[in-house]
Amino acid sequence: MEFVILAVVIAVVALGAISGLVVSSRKKKQLPPAPPSSPSVTAPPAEPHVGEEAEAPREEPRRTIEEVELPEAAEAPAEEAPVVEPETAAEAAAPAAPAVEVPEPTAGRLVRLRARLSRSQNTLGKGLLTLLSREHLDEDTWEEIEDTLLTADVGVAPTQELVERLRERVKVLGTRTPEELRALLREELLALVGTDFDRSVHTEPGVGVNGEEKPGVVMVVGVNGTGKTTTTGKLARVLVADGKSVVLGAADTFRAAAADQLQTWGERVGARTVRGPEGGDPASIAFDAVKEGIAENADVVLIDTAGRLHTKTGLMDELGKVKRVVEKHGSVDEVLLVLDATTGQNGLVQARVFAEVVNITGIVLTKLDGTAKGGIVVAVQRELGVPVKLVGLGEGADDLAPFEPEAFVDALIGD
Repeated sequence: MEFVILAVVIAVVALGAISGLVVSSRKKKQLPPAPPSSPSVTAPPAEPHVGEEAEAPREEPRRTIEEVELPEAAEAPAEEAPVVEPETAAEAAAPAAPAVEVPEPTAGRLVRLRARLSRSQNTLGKGLLTLLSREHLDEDTWEEIEDTLLTADVGVAPTQELVERLRERVKVLGTRTPEELRALLREELLALVGTDFDRSVHTEPGVGVNGEEKPGVVMVVGVNGTGKTTTTGKLARVLVADGKSVVLGAADTFRAAAADQLQTWGERVGARTVRGPEGGDPASIAFDAVKEGIAENADVVLIDTAGRLHTKTGLMDELGKVKRVVEKHGSVDEVLLVLDATTGQNGLVQARVFAEVVNITGIVLTKLDGTAKGGIVVAVQRELGVPVKLVGLGEGADDLAPFEPEAFVDALIGD
């Protein structure tokens, strides 16, 4: 019995050993795939983790690099842009220097601008013709005629003179046709405006203090807001159109960008601008401008002066200083006072103050196309005893015209 039990135990042990061998052999058979799986278990965590996450970024870096390269490509034009910009600037500058503008001839310019002038001045001329055409010219009508002239800024004394002459001539004339009235009014207005003034702008070269030939020197004065600097630039165009070489002096150093504005005007017609630092000494710049004009054998030097309020005595004294310093080179040939025609009688106040400081030789009336007060031409001439020489009739570069009394009066009364 004990033998049987022992045999069973041995059999069980043997069976267990055999099944262990079978299992281990099976495991050994499965081990060959395991080695591949073992590296793949070890490597893939390294490869999938690194690879899957890295491959996506790897493509992203590639994209990022391409994207980075694209801005570099975009920067390439930007690098070329500085090259293009100077070329463009040079191309823009190159035509500007040699291909300067050719201003419109000044002869008959006011006649060509007559339509523009007449549109704004019809109140005076046509108003007078309408009143004079009434069948009965009673005292009320003559008062209306007087009011029309005063409203147009003709001035009190010139108005009274004109009304008296018209009264006498209408009495003598008797019956009055429109043609006769127009001829009568034209004749009397011409007498009032004056046809015997010397209205030329004197720019002839002269002799300097040291015996050298000097250019004609023109000072342009006036308060800020009258269009003084613009008028100086337009006057340069007038002179260039008449075949003269011009140097500009930017002596208005107190108004921001005045020198830049003047220089721009000069460059358009090939005139050089002498300028100094902002806030610099105006007299020094004016002196240098004339000196440069002498060195360059220029025909004319135009000096744009400061235009602060005329009520500030110090600034008016400074204007006198500019004139005195310029005269160290030789005489100043013209002093042109720029007045805004729309200011009316206030312009006469300005005229009187400037005339006390410098010897005004001529008047430039700007914005004459924008006002029905053309009578200021008469009033300012009577006030100063000097002629209106130039008139501004618009914003265009060639809208500054030599004043011609006949064309002006014809514009007032119309056709």
